[in-house]
Amino acid sequence: MKTIIAVTAIYYVFVNLLSALLAYSDKRKAVKGKWRIPENTLLLIGLIGGAAGEYVMMKKIHHKTQHAKFMIGLPLEFTLHIIIIALIIAKVAN
Repeated sequence: MKTIIAVTAIYYVFVNLLSALLAYSDKRKAVKGKWRIPENTLLLIGLIGGAAGEYVMMKKIHHKTQHAKFMIGLPLEFTLHIIIIALIIAKVAN
């Protein structure tokens, strides 16, 4: 069962790195006036596990910080992830 925790940890690290890179990429594209990553895509990446990495990156590079759906939505998604991780750990502990 400890394999489940390891796989979950690896998944979250990967998806958070990916989401941070996407947020950074979108900021660079915005500055250069190029095609952007759709907001729904960024929110979806957050929902599938990348909310923390995306939120931290957006705050760091000042990207979409005036958009409530990101500044409220991503922390809510992250809270959901914490609950899911806690449930996985509780299941493994039994």
